[in-house]
Amino acid sequence: MESEAAPYIGMLMAEFCQVGLMIISKQAMNTGMTTFVFVSYSNALASLILLPFSLFLHRSNLPPLSFSLLGWFFLLALSGMEMLNTRNITCLAKLVGTIVSIAGAFVVTLYEGPPLLKRLATLHTHQLSLRGDQMNWILGGFFLAIDCVMASSWVIIQAIILKKYPAELIVVFFYCFFVAIQSGIVTLIVERDLSAWSLKPTLRLLAILYSAIFGSALQVGLCSWCLRRKGPVFVCMFKPLGIAIAAIAGVVFFGDTLFLGSLLGVIIIVLGFYSVMWGKAKEEKKIHAGHFSSMGSPTQTMPLLENYADEMVNAAA
Repeated sequence: MESEAAPYIGMLMAEFCQVGLMIISKQAMNTGMTTFVFVSYSNALASLILLPFSLFLHRSNLPPLSFSLLGWFFLLALSGMEMLNTRNITCLAKLVGTIVSIAGAFVVTLYEGPPLLKRLATLHTHQLSLRGDQMNWILGGFFLAIDCVMASSWVIIQAIILKKYPAELIVVFFYCFFVAIQSGIVTLIVERDLSAWSLKPTLRLLAILYSAIFGSALQVGLCSWCLRRKGPVFVCMFKPLGIAIAAIAGVVFFGDTLFLGSLLGVIIIVLGFYSVMWGKAKEEKKIHAGHFSSMGSPTQTMPLLENYADEMVNAAA
């Protein structure tokens, strides 16, 4: 029972870490720290933290590295599919739940509604003034959409890599290592002023420490661990919960105004999430019971992502 609950607890912890990262990184950037410098410092420190731990934990069963595998670490690919059979109630539940959760995320983002719990009038006025800048609002939504696409491709490529190289911490180390290199090069090109690398005030250093430990090492490690055991859909379906967690944390800890749109969106996200998790649980029970053997050939019963991953692994080898 504990092993079955572990992936759920792990993904919830990862989402809480992500929300905390958003809050503290925003505070650090308010001091003038740029995103390029923040990402470079955070991933470089995370690499230094992960290297000894990953080598120690995998010292007895370290899989061999190859140049092609390092290429997978460095270059992210965009591809992947999930099993879908609309005549199967479990697949239909996952599909409907996914659509419902996405709809809930849109409700939280695009619909405000009347205030339900009004903590601070000045904060409410400030929020309205921010929302009045339509160009920034649209641009922010556009960048968030790109982030979602890139995050999905990141999950897919990680599933392929973990099938070839089943050592989660090593994978996370190389991920942070190459991100640090790439972002460092970009930062040196974009930020010509060396003062941009300054870690003063102290809030910048605290934000980098939090990002390296909880945002990169712990959060990415938990996602990789859950990804290998539960698959990409399981990991991705926890992402809308981050919106719900952020909305609740804003009201409880920061005195944000609770709007009707936020409440409705959170409820919709939870309902969609429950539908997907119900479908996944039923699917796993059928797999363990051997019920899929009556559905035809193995290619009909196995997720397309696994078939695709096998092909890519063979090609990489």
